[in-house]
Order: sequence, then structure tokens, then C-alpha cells
Amino acid sequence: MRRQNRLGMGIGMGMALVALAFDPALAFAQEAAGAVREYGNFPWLGARGAIWIAAEVHLMFAAFVLGVPIFGVVAEAIGIWSKDERYDRLAKEFIRLLVIAYSATAIWGAVLTFFLITLYPRFWAHLSAVFEVSMWVYVGLFFLESFTLYLYYYGWDHWKTGRAKLGHLWLGILLNVWGTIVMFIADSWLSYMMSPPTAVTPDTAPETVRLWSAIANATWMPINIHRIIANVVFGGSVVAAYAAYRFLAARTQEERAHYDWMGYVGNFVAISALIILPFAGYYLGREVYEYNEPMGITMMGGFMSWLWIIQAFLIGVLFLAGNYYLWVGMERIPGAERFQPYTKWLLLVLVTGVIVWATPHTMIASREELEAMGGSHHPFLGVLGVMSAKNTAVNLMILTTFLSYLMYRRANKRPVVAWARTGSMVQAAIFLAAAAVVLFYGIYGYYVTAIVRIGFSVYQVLAVLTTIISVMILDMLVLRGAESRGEIRWGQMPVRSQYALFVLVVTFTWLMGLMGFARSGIRQHWHIWEVMRDTSPWAATPALGYAAQMISACVLIFLGLIAFVFWLGGLIEKPALLPKATPAPAASPVPATMPAD
Repeated sequence: MRRQNRLGMGIGMGMALVALAFDPALAFAQEAAGAVREYGNFPWLGARGAIWIAAEVHLMFAAFVLGVPIFGVVAEAIGIWSKDERYDRLAKEFIRLLVIAYSATAIWGAVLTFFLITLYPRFWAHLSAVFEVSMWVYVGLFFLESFTLYLYYYGWDHWKTGRAKLGHLWLGILLNVWGTIVMFIADSWLSYMMSPPTAVTPDTAPETVRLWSAIANATWMPINIHRIIANVVFGGSVVAAYAAYRFLAARTQEERAHYDWMGYVGNFVAISALIILPFAGYYLGREVYEYNEPMGITMMGGFMSWLWIIQAFLIGVLFLAGNYYLWVGMERIPGAERFQPYTKWLLLVLVTGVIVWATPHTMIASREELEAMGGSHHPFLGVLGVMSAKNTAVNLMILTTFLSYLMYRRANKRPVVAWARTGSMVQAAIFLAAAAVVLFYGIYGYYVTAIVRIGFSVYQVLAVLTTIISVMILDMLVLRGAESRGEIRWGQMPVRSQYALFVLVVTFTWLMGLMGFARSGIRQHWHIWEVMRDTSPWAATPALGYAAQMISACVLIFLGLIAFVFWLGGLIEKPALLPKATPAPAASPVPATMPAD
């Protein structure tokens, strides 16, 4: 209880710091703009480095505390309707991690705010003048979210049955509502920096900018959608890593079984959301191009084009590690051996897709090599470096990953419906049709103009999404009432499978930092695109090498802190893996009797 009180004090201090930081009096909002100091300095790191680390680590924690409640509430709802206590215990363990991480999120948010006030006062004065009302609402919602989180977690065992349990579930839903609104407000600030309303110019006084036009800018909703999905991916990967840590430290078979199952759920959530995340990325990229074409060209071309090669390798690692975990997991499922011969072909498709996706369009080469190639584009590899090939590769990788999950799902089940064989054949036909559509538009894209080719990606995405939805519905119908081939042997997983979950969380975290750099870097020498110019000595997009070092530092700081959260989570409360045994009633005393004469 004392540890929990200390956590409460930490969160309370974090909330107080955030509220203090958003006080308009601290925004240095002077009547005359010239009275505002433009830039401060930070020892060793510099102002930009300090802001970079504070913002990145805060956003990593924020992604975790916004993603975990989503599937925490879903797990609790499944437990209520299925009456399976495992899901309720799982949801509570999710939220326990959230309570600990929440204070760290608040503290890093306060650090970021104070850094902005002292290191970028002119920029902060502009931003607070435009968004001051939304900042007040943000702080109010932060208090509501914190109060709801406390009530949700500490009332878990008190409101455990009947209508009280349903009320407790609604608290979890409310927690997600507050968190989503808070995220939407914060997203409006960062998206305004990237895509301010076209009516806003360098001569526009910030006090005259209409609040709603600043909030509902061109990239606000695409970033909202992308972040919701990415937060679920990130939260699932962190929870899976926590389960892997507890699995490796477990001393009993019951603990290993529980954390093996928890790791599977976290990985399933992460990979499921990862499958649809590229589509949200396409939407965001499309909106960037529509808002400002030079900005879109900067994002995808020039020196930043190599950033996407790094992204391709990282996402390739995610797909390979996620599928590997599913394939190894089949070893504990009776009946899964019939699918194992197919995994080598799935691996071939995945590896080929990663190779194509990671192939650059323009090669880095010496003068002699360029002469041998006949130009900067390799005669063969140059064909694979364009978006027609890359879109085709990633969509086929998504289909392959979905097929891996279907194999895992069907491993220990024997369909009993009369039309099971027909249903499976229809599913196979849908898969083949989707693959054919993806390949057709990928090849046809080489024979049309760029403006037509861009539209082909929409058809490929629709084919993949339609396949996922229709095949999943068919699979649920085919497996209705299916017989079991045997119980899943939870806990009987090789140790190497848990390291795949660690690879996932490290890769997700680094990828999130990389994409944050891409989003910020396309503004180049502007604090607010074509509205407020960056006049500091470091007013330029940093080189990829420096960016990689900063991203790696942020990842190490976050993972070090989250490891502390894992350790602390194990100290606060040991989860009840099995229902507590009811103690036998004490024997009633028997009065002594005198022996008969």
C-alpha cells in the first residue's frame, strides 16, 4: 500500500507540474513580440537536443498509456461476457503497468513544457496564443483522466460482480474517451506546425487565428488515425515484452503458462494493428502531398529517401519476428504439425518482400560504378526501387502475415459444419484473387503515368482489406462449434520465442522515433511551416547519422525506464494466477465426556 501511495504522490506531482507549465503567465506572452527572447541554450546537448529527447521519451510513454487502456477494456469486456476469469486478471495486470507508467508520462510532459518555455520562448508564445483555450481544456481533461484511472484501478476488486462490474467497465471506456480527446488536442498542436491553415502567414498575429481552423488543419485527422493505431501496436508490443520478462523469470509452470498466454495476447494485438497501420500511413502521406507538394517531395525524396530504406528494414524485422513467434507457438498446439510444411513458403514470400521493399531506387556508387551501370539507376535493382514494386511487396507481406494467423487459429480445431471444405476453398479463392489484384496493379503501374500509378495503391489496399474482413468472417462461421484437437499447452514455449518479443518492442520503439523524425524533419528550417521561420544556429534538418544517434539515445532512455516499470510492477502485487483455495472450516470443539462406569 505504501508503494501505491508513493505512486499516487508521483502522479499528483506530475499533474501539478503540467498544470503549472500550462499557466499562461509562464508563456512569456508579452504585449510586444520583440520583448520575447527567441532562443535559450542547454548545456552539452543544445536546445534542440534537449527538446528532442524530452519530446520523444514523453511521446513514447504517452503512446503506451494511451494504447494499453484500449485492449485492457476489451480484455475486461471479454472476461465479463465469457465469464473467463483469465481475461479479467489479464486486464488488471495491463492497467497495473499503466498506473506506474502514467506518472512518468506526466513528469516527462512537464519537462518538455518547461524546456519549450525556456529554450524556445518565441515559438511557445506563438503556440500558446493560438491554442490557449485548448491548453486549458487539455489540463482539465488530464485531471479527469487521472481521477478516472485511479477509480478504475483501485475499484477493480471492489466492483467485481453484477451491475457494479458493468459500471466498472464503463469507467474503463470513459478512461479511453478522456485519453483519446487529450491525444487529439495535443495532435492539433504538432499538426499545426506542419500544416497551418493557408490563410495564416508570417504577418498574421497569432491572437487572430481562429482556434478551430488551427485545430482542424489538413493533417490533424490523418495523424489522429495513424496515432490511434500506432499506440495499439506499441502498447501491445510493450505488454508482450513484459510478459516475456515475467515468463523468463517465472519459477512455476502456472506462472509460465499465464505469461505465455499474456505474451501471445500482446503479440496478437500488436501484429493485428500492424497489419492495418500502413494503410493509415498511406492516408497521412497522401494528405501531406495534397497540402503541400514540395513538402511531400521532401518527405519521400532527396536525402530523406534513405530514411524509408531504414524504415523498410525495421518493418521487415517486425513482420519476420511476429511471424516467427506465431510459427514457434504452433509447437505447443496439438494438430499444428499439419501446417508446419507451409511455413518455409511463407518465409520465402516475407523475405522476398523485405528485399524488394528495402531496395533503394538510386544506388550510392563511385564514378566507375555509375559508368558501369549506365547511370545512377541500376538496370535491375532500379526497377525494384519504385513504389509500384514496394506497394506490391508490402501488401503481399500483409496477406502472408494474415495467413500465418489463420493457420495458428485453426491449428487445434476440427470444423464440424457440413460446408467446411467449401468454405475453405472459398477462402483460398479470395486469397488468390487478392494476390492477383495486388500483382496486376503492381506490374501495370510501370506502364502508366505517375498520377495514375498513385491511385493504384488504393485498389491494392482495398483488395487486402476486403480479403482480411471477408476471410475472417468466413473463418468464424466455418469454425462455429468446431471440435478441439487438444488443449494448447501454455507455458511450453522455447526460451528463444520470448526474445522475439523483445526484438519486437525494441524495433517498434526505434521505428516510432524514426517516423517522428520524418514528420518533424520535413518542416526543414520552419518552426511552423511558412509561418514562423527557425532563425537559430541549428535551423536545418539534421543528418541521418545524427538523427540515428538521438533516436537511439531516446530508445535507450525509454527502455531503461520501462524496464524499471516492469520490475516495479512485479513488486507492487503478485497476480493471482489460480483461484484462491477456500480454507476448510475449523472443526467445532467437541465437549469431553466422562467414561461410563
